[in-house]
Amino acid sequence: MSTELKPPLELTPSQTIGPFFAYALTPRSYGGKELATEQVATEGVAGERIRIEGAVYDGDGVPVGDAMIETWQADAEGRFNAAGNAGFTGFGRAETNAEGAYFIETVRPGALPGPNGAMQAPHLTVSVFARGLLIRLATRVYFDGEPGNAGDPVLALVPQERRATLIAKRGADGVYRFDVRLQGEGETVFFDV
Repeated sequence: MSTELKPPLELTPSQTIGPFFAYALTPRSYGGKELATEQVATEGVAGERIRIEGAVYDGDGVPVGDAMIETWQADAEGRFNAAGNAGFTGFGRAETNAEGAYFIETVRPGALPGPNGAMQAPHLTVSVFARGLLIRLATRVYFDGEPGNAGDPVLALVPQERRATLIAKRGADGVYRFDVRLQGEGETVFFDV
């Protein structure tokens, strides 16, 4: 029988999405190489090159400095996984900085058919991952002034007064702005997936 005393157990920080979130999904700050980056389309890919910038805010309006934004989109012709479109991944991943800011560089997506055959306006599908979230939040980014927005079947499901939370606004510099508000006033519309 051992009379050896064992050290008391210490509390460890709780994490809702596991201890390897940042290291595995956003490894740049740890010296690792990423599978996906902010660069969705390289130079030479057909289509209008665009940059989307924004920030992620919590329910109190405080920037979330450790969130991750993932995007999935069609190419300029409205095709996913288009053969022969070298330099276009369709998939992007950006981590937020200390001010909650992120950016994505890509080409403006084309319109594409929806599940029921109705045309969907050009958009990016977005997933948001952050501390305190047990599952990802899913939303979309539409573009201000896009004629197809009026007939988009998904955007039509969103109450008129909330649609602005899904619209990226183009600034005088040509850069689109899309902020994500996780809760509270101006909360981004999120979809069940």
